[in-house]
Amino acid sequence: MGVPEQLADRSLAEQHEYLRSKFSRRTMMRGGAVTLGAIAGGAFVPGAASAAVPTQAGRTPGHVPAAQKVDGALVAPFARHLAYGTDARTEMTVSWQVPVAVKNPYIRVGVHPWDLSRKIEAEVRSLYTPAGVGTGADHTQYYLHAQLTRLRPGTTYYYGVGHDGFDPAAAHLAGTLGTFRTAPSHREPFTFTAFGDQGVSYHALANDSLILAQNPAFHLHAGDIAYADPSGSGQTGDTFDARTWDQFLAQTESVAKQVPWMVAYGNHDMEAWYAPHGYGSQQARFTLPDNGPDAKNLPGVYSFVHGNTAVISLDANDVSWEIPANLGLSGGTQTSWFERQLKKFRADRDIDFIVVFFHHCAYCTATSHASEGGVRKEWVPLFEKYTVDLVINGHNHVYERTDVLKGDRVAKELPIGGTAYPETDGIVYVTAGAAGRSLYAFPVEDTYEGHEKEIDPFTSFVVQPDGSKKNITVDWSRVRYTNYSFLRVDVEPAPAGHTAKLTVRGLAETGEEIDRFVIARKVRRG
Repeated sequence: MGVPEQLADRSLAEQHEYLRSKFSRRTMMRGGAVTLGAIAGGAFVPGAASAAVPTQAGRTPGHVPAAQKVDGALVAPFARHLAYGTDARTEMTVSWQVPVAVKNPYIRVGVHPWDLSRKIEAEVRSLYTPAGVGTGADHTQYYLHAQLTRLRPGTTYYYGVGHDGFDPAAAHLAGTLGTFRTAPSHREPFTFTAFGDQGVSYHALANDSLILAQNPAFHLHAGDIAYADPSGSGQTGDTFDARTWDQFLAQTESVAKQVPWMVAYGNHDMEAWYAPHGYGSQQARFTLPDNGPDAKNLPGVYSFVHGNTAVISLDANDVSWEIPANLGLSGGTQTSWFERQLKKFRADRDIDFIVVFFHHCAYCTATSHASEGGVRKEWVPLFEKYTVDLVINGHNHVYERTDVLKGDRVAKELPIGGTAYPETDGIVYVTAGAAGRSLYAFPVEDTYEGHEKEIDPFTSFVVQPDGSKKNITVDWSRVRYTNYSFLRVDVEPAPAGHTAKLTVRGLAETGEEIDRFVIARKVRRG
């Protein structure tokens, strides 16, 4: 990127300042690095209040520079993806992309495919990347978002996205319609899926196909999403091609257009050009719940509730000793917020399970990254204090699952098919980072369902505050699998006095089950 070598180890904020200075003249000529249109309401109910928040002088909802106008009939939207709002029962964001600027983008929504008369204006976020910043030529990407509120819980909606010249309600465009279902207002069985480190590849596409077949209520992506930045070190020497995101979102559309695709951010998701914290491009592409401690600077930190299960997304870049580009970004506010969330959810008698997902691994033995000491220091004590039920990570491109841990020690062995009780036993950690990128290795043999092997304790490492690797002896690695895979979690509620369950399965790209265990918790109702 033509950045001075002496800046190679500077923070993302310093990298951002340098890049903006270097490309400022070109940026001004082209209208800004991140050009956001006005936010146009998003309320589902006609007549609900809406806000117009222009972020560039002279821009209005639907405005397109004359030189960029094309016949909208020739432009088809693509890359649809969903995300829950803060209240998963009543809020959903539909996002999509167009290859060129269009006029008056919108969404049509209804409870029947033949009733799409309700039309809501979309927000436009255009993202400009100059030549020299990335590996491609000058280009602008157009992302659109419609935030729907006041929806009915547990209801299936039909939707179509369009713009002037492209009306999804037209008979010949009926095939472009999508559906989504809001979270229920009561406890009922459901399934969700999870993985990390997907990127764009045949294996990534195959995993998407298998995930769709599980019929999940939502999907968790534990960071390192598209790999537009293949370096992932958070340094000025990193290169990236923003157009990789177009490929990724198109690849993911088959699932994400009907399943809320809830992301956390990893080290490959920091891109210094767009914002001081590296997440400016992600803020253009994704609209996530804004109930975290600082949605502007920590856009990947949030929570939502689906039925009897609370889910919390964290930003491990904030605490990573291995890749410290954003170390200390939140100034401790993320961890404080996280504890408040855990305390709140544990006090809520309608919530049985708490699932936490983020990128860097608390416990893993893969030879590339192994375990992140910053996560262990900041968050593991909170997992144990509030008896978190399941922790899901990526970062290492393998499948690995621990025994039940407490205080860095095995509190209970958890063989395949076994059951853990977090309130008394401890925490189970799963690394599910084999979603599509090149695979990593373990220092010892794999062991998984149908291929179990007893292995003596072995040596791995945990990253220290200075980035060094401290050798540790591991006896907690229960399941290891070095091929493409993902998680399926079946949630089974129960009446008061009975036992609710999470049945967690590791599934290979072939569909073969490689791991299975149960998290159980006795239900207490107020």
